[in-house]
Amino acid sequence: MPSPTLPTRWEPVAHAILRIVSGLIFLEHGTQKFLGFPGGDRAGSGLSLDNMSAYAGAIEIAAGLLIALGLFTRPAAFVASGTMAVAYWTVHAPQNFFPVNNGGDAAVLYCFVFLYLVFAGPGPWSLDAARSKNVTPPVADD
Repeated sequence: MPSPTLPTRWEPVAHAILRIVSGLIFLEHGTQKFLGFPGGDRAGSGLSLDNMSAYAGAIEIAAGLLIALGLFTRPAAFVASGTMAVAYWTVHAPQNFFPVNNGGDAAVLYCFVFLYLVFAGPGPWSLDAARSKNVTPPVADD
């Protein structure tokens, strides 16, 4: 049997890196809104719970953490993908047709990376994979 090709052998590593880095950067958007870290234009914008930024920040923190850990990855990625679609169409698209001009290129990219994770799953380097390996089959009673 031939050995796997380089791209095939490294696919789980690339999958894990994509999931972890995407989740951590998404989490960072939420911490900026709620914790003011890192500082910037959006720092503290989620502290008032009467705006959409607060809801987006809460989703970014929760989903970002879950995606980075690979825990409940598919539902977290589904919510995160939808959040980014809403963010793009309500905040960015009205400003300009082109994502590079309306500042929505990150939202589009997040939307599709998270949509990919909905279908591809968390990969083998995740808490979801570890949980599924630890499930013991039921024992029949005699």
